[in-house]
Amino acid sequence: MKILRAEHLGMCFGVRDAIALAVDQARHAPLTILGDLVHNRTVMADLRARGIRVVRHAAAADTATVMVTAHGASDKAKGEARALGLNVLEATCPLVRVAHRALARLVAEGFHPVVIGKRGHVEVRGLTEDYPEVDIVLGEEDIALLRERPRFGVVAQTTQPIGRVQQLVTALRRRFPAAEVRLVDTVCQPTKQRQQAAVELARRCDVVVVVGGAESNNTRELVAACRAHCPRVHHVQTAADLCEEWFFTAGAVGLTAGTSTPDGVIDEVEARLRAIAARHTTVTARDAERFAA
Repeated sequence: MKILRAEHLGMCFGVRDAIALAVDQARHAPLTILGDLVHNRTVMADLRARGIRVVRHAAAADTATVMVTAHGASDKAKGEARALGLNVLEATCPLVRVAHRALARLVAEGFHPVVIGKRGHVEVRGLTEDYPEVDIVLGEEDIALLRERPRFGVVAQTTQPIGRVQQLVTALRRRFPAAEVRLVDTVCQPTKQRQQAAVELARRCDVVVVVGGAESNNTRELVAACRAHCPRVHHVQTAADLCEEWFFTAGAVGLTAGTSTPDGVIDEVEARLRAIAARHTTVTARDAERFAA
């Protein structure tokens, strides 16, 4: 059983920088994060072990400084925190900031805002809360519900598959042929790299293991991308989630991971896979000897 790693996998620079900022801040003063800094339980457990508090709303904070997560937040939410007298520290990924600026420019230029993303996701809330009339779409059924506008300005949640974004923009143009539809591609490069690498990996493997948080949108999208090309795909959060029977008869097992998955967690999963592979090799050799006898 061969173990193959995706060419691009695991933590992106935005997540690494957010974690480093939180850890550094907590060394100097008590810190509260407004929500999960990243969608990974291993990372969040480590931050809590360092004394960092996590609350959902600024009003529940009991420290002078609060941190916005890597997913970003609306100006409205940050303003409410500052109105409570809190110092607001931003760990927003720079590529999420790009999406915020792109949407603001489109609105300033007279476009009706459309965000391609998962309704209720923290990044999408941050993108949309400052725009009362924004539309959020994730499928063509959502496009069918939109009302006609002369101009649509479209951005995407940074972890959406670029293929879905292009498909929905095409559907929007088809539904409103007289409208001007302007897309600003805000899907981040790490997401594109990991999606493409995952597809290439899945095409070569009998089984694919995707490592990442249960609430991680980009990890779930990696799972979906792999399942389009490989029938046996498993989403795990840690090595403890692996089941040996998943790999019976597998000649090649692929390994990829979401952008908030720590390197150590990926390494532990790979080590467990290699241990499983070694046992399978031993069993196969014994079977061969028995049949030869």
